[in-house]
Amino acid sequence: QVQLVESGGGLVQAGGSLRLSCAASGTIFSINDMGWYRQAPGKQRELVALITSGGSTTYADSMKGRFTISRDDAKNTAYLQMNSLKPEDTAVYSCNADIKSRTNYVRRYWGQGTQVTVSS
Repeated sequence: QVQLVESGGGLVQAGGSLRLSCAASGTIFSINDMGWYRQAPGKQRELVALITSGGSTTYADSMKGRFTISRDDAKNTAYLQMNSLKPEDTAVYSCNADIKSRTNYVRRYWGQGTQVTVSS
């Protein structure tokens, strides 16, 4: 069984930084795209950043220049480095990954989320 577990969330002051991790475990043949999303109270979930298996990245406009997504395939882990955090970045951050766990079978998995709170 494949699982994704996020870590690294917490409380930080505006202007500070956090680094989130998303670790995949279980029977994993390969991991395609990995992504970070966030959902603030009363708002819809929104894309933060994506990274392909080849390392290409995509960011939401409001995160460009402040957030950096990366991955370590040897560890089956994706990271989100968040700098210059703002109170409006407060949300639950979740990761997903398209994982091949057996021949000809790829499924999207989600983690449980980690809370990020930015105080003003």
